[in-house]
Amino acid sequence: LNKGFPLLTTKKVFIRGIIHELIWFLQGSTNIKYLVDNDVHIWDDWPYKAYLMKQGKKIPEPNSEDWNKGIKQFTERIKKDDDFARWHGELGPVYGYQWRSWPTPDGRHIDQIKQAIQTIKNNPDSRRIIVSAWNVADIEEMAISGLPPCHLLFQFYVADGRLSCQMYQRSADTFLGVPFNIASYSLLTMMVAQVTGLKLGEFVHTFGDTHLYSNHLNQVNEQLSRKPRALPVMKLNPAVKSISDFTIDDFELTGYDPHPAIYAPIAV
Repeated sequence: LNKGFPLLTTKKVFIRGIIHELIWFLQGSTNIKYLVDNDVHIWDDWPYKAYLMKQGKKIPEPNSEDWNKGIKQFTERIKKDDDFARWHGELGPVYGYQWRSWPTPDGRHIDQIKQAIQTIKNNPDSRRIIVSAWNVADIEEMAISGLPPCHLLFQFYVADGRLSCQMYQRSADTFLGVPFNIASYSLLTMMVAQVTGLKLGEFVHTFGDTHLYSNHLNQVNEQLSRKPRALPVMKLNPAVKSISDFTIDDFELTGYDPHPAIYAPIAV
């Protein structure tokens, strides 16, 4: 990670959305309102579909004119109506909830992020610095309005004063999702390294099912025809000492000169 920030250059990647999503995870939030308020719409499709099902309404073909019109009205209402957002913007006990408030059988909640950071500081040689979003008891509920975790488990490792992170992803949308995941976990590693006083090591990405959707093939061929450019540099505000204190203004990306963005529909 000290050789450049791994943000794809063969197509422009929505880095502002990646940062906001990571902040949202770290807040422990599971409602899309924070994202919608910040004009990040990467999670809209699932609660919109769930809303239509709850209302007994016909679900339009994703990305059709009716779908796009309906989801725009849905997100506008999420933005303006707090009660509506509270009921219909909720994704269930997904990433942020499991990271920051994993429920125990005796009614307690475990902040896995806080626990991991404390372990890195106090016992950096530990082989148990693991955060999991895969709570078997909650998978069914996650699937109602959201999506069971794709990037479901990560482990921090400290060697020679450098922090590395390995993430396991059970299901990987190679064209749309993986570039986000690489950048997000690399950024998380940088943030944790800063608040624990460590240098940067590596981000290691491992996969279960890695796939390309058939309606992404033309886009993939376009991307493969492009020549990669130099990696950008990501700088964090050095004044931030707590993982919960980062805001969008604490990140500065420089030297990012990507090829144009390539649109592709998301699978819902």
